[in-house]
Parts: sequence; C-alpha cells; structure tokens
Amino acid sequence: MTSNVDRKHERIAATLSNQIRSGRIQRGEQLPGEIELARRFAVSRSTVRSALAELSDAGLIATRSGKGSFVLFDGRPLDARHGWARALAAQGVNAHVRVLTVALVRNEKLAAQLGTATPEFVIVERVRELDELVVSFERSSVPAVGALRDLPRTGLGSDSLTEVLAGAGLFIDHGEQLTRARGVTPAEARVLGREPGTWFLDTRRTSWSAENEFVEHVQSLLDPEHFELMLEFSESAD
Repeated sequence: MTSNVDRKHERIAATLSNQIRSGRIQRGEQLPGEIELARRFAVSRSTVRSALAELSDAGLIATRSGKGSFVLFDGRPLDARHGWARALAAQGVNAHVRVLTVALVRNEKLAAQLGTATPEFVIVERVRELDELVVSFERSSVPAVGALRDLPRTGLGSDSLTEVLAGAGLFIDHGEQLTRARGVTPAEARVLGREPGTWFLDTRRTSWSAENEFVEHVQSLLDPEHFELMLEFSESAD
C-alpha cells in the first residue's frame, strides 16, 4: 500500500516538475533549499529529499548535498544566482557598477588549475560603488567560447555577466569558494581608492554547469565594512 508520505513526495515532485517544464522555474535557476521547501509544502525534509530525488532521476534537476556559503551585505543575504547587481537591487541597495576591463587573455596556469580544454579566457574586471565609495572589486574569468569570445569588442551592454553567460548557454549549477582576509596591494588600493594594506575580504569562487562545464572563476575583494560571509550547514539526518 502506498503511504501518505509517498503521496506527498509525489505531489511535491509533480508540482515542481510542472513549474520547471512550464518555464516558471528557468533552466539553471536554483531551487529553494530543503528547509524552505519543507515549510512551503508543510512536510518533513525527508519528504522533500524524496521529491528532489525523483526530479533528479527524471533529469530535471541536479542535486548535491553539502555546505554552502553566502555573501551578506550589511547583514542582508544576497541571492546572487542572477548576478550581484540584481541581488543588491532586490535589497534596495543602489550600487553602481563600473566596468574597468574586458579582454581576451591566455592563462596556462589557470587552465591547468581548472582543467579546461583551452587556456584562453575572457577577463571582466569591474567595481561596485556605493555613494561614490568602491565597496567591491571583481575579476571574472570565463571561457572564451562562442559569443563570449566577442565580449572585448561588444562589451556587456546593459546585461550583467550572469545574464551574458546564460545567453551563451552557461548556467551555474555547483562550485567551490575560498575566502580569506588580507591587506590590499598598492595596485588594488588604487582601484579601490583605499590605502595599501587596508583589509578586505578576498573570495575566490569557481563555478561549473550541471554537465561539469567550466562557467566562471571570479576573485572578489569585498569591503568588510559592508560585506561578510555566512556558512550554512546541516548535520541533521532530517
């Protein structure tokens, strides 16, 4: 006999499947976490996991358990799945993005580190300003493939880099992030408008698609007066 729990997880899987197939949940978009889904559907996390496993078996999602780190701006979590510009705007933060460099480069060391097929990357450097104060510097390396290879000529336009990557068929599915605090170098200090040695958060994040294609490697220098990192983890079996 089919249990009520089984029927619940099937109903959740059917609901999410319909949203994915109808486009309400876009390809590459991250589903809410287990806790949020359990709250939304008023079920246990084990029921949510069963529903997600069914969606994974159907090839609709890719799930990976583990821990995640999230950037906070002035104590507010940033949902950066669609880019930081949109995440900050959603929090009512009027940050201005200024693009410094878009260039095609050859980086054998980075290619070896990432295991990419080609050592060519497009580098995008940009700063974010809040009331004329630079609060972050980001240097992204993305694969020099397809339309991305033309970015040094075409520029980003009004799109975020995340939107440009999505337009090239590259969607972030999973990755890893390393964070440390350090004093900025004289060259970095000039870009940030700070004194050399001023402490910033240095985060390095590498992302891959569900098919394990390299999507982006980004180094960010974040003003600790505004940014901090939160680590979320769970040791509970349910």
